[in-house]
Amino acid sequence: MTTSSTPGLARFNTQAAHEAAAALHEVCASERWGSALLARRPYATTDDLFLASDAATAELSGKDLDEAMAGHPPIGRPTPGDPTSAREQRGMAGASDALRARMLELNLAYQERFGHVFLICATGATGERMREALEDRIGNPPEREREIVRTELGKINRIRLARLVRDA
Repeated sequence: MTTSSTPGLARFNTQAAHEAAAALHEVCASERWGSALLARRPYATTDDLFLASDAATAELSGKDLDEAMAGHPPIGRPTPGDPTSAREQRGMAGASDALRARMLELNLAYQERFGHVFLICATGATGERMREALEDRIGNPPEREREIVRTELGKINRIRLARLVRDA
C-alpha cells in the first residue's frame, strides 16, 4: 500500500466536489459511501483513503448495501461497454459454455434466495473459483451472507479506489 501522497491522490483531493462525487460513484454506487469519503477530504495518504472507505463501508445500512450492489452486474455478465466490469470479471472471459450456464443458474438461484446479485471480489479469480464461491455461499443464512457481501464490497472498493488515485 502507498503510505504517502501521490499525484493522483492530490488531484482527487482538489477536484471539484461534483467531479469527485462522480468518480466515487464509479467506485461504489452507494451515495452514503461516496458522501462519507467526500466529507473526509483531503487525504494525506492512500492508506487514509482506504481506511475511510473501510469505515464508510462498515457503516452502510441494508438499504445502502442494496444501492451499492445495484451498481454491480451479475458474475459472468459484465455490463456491455463497461471496461471496469469486464476487467474485474476477466476470469469468466474464457469460461466454457457449461461453466457459463452453471453460473447463470446459480446467479438466478442466489438472487431468488437473497434478493440481490451475488457479489464477490472477482479480480484475479478464475471462473471456477467464482462458481465454487457461489456454490458455497448460496446456503448461507441471509445475515451471514449480508456480512460477506459487505466484506467483498470493501475489497472491490479498495481496488477501484487504488485505480482511481493512480489514474486520476
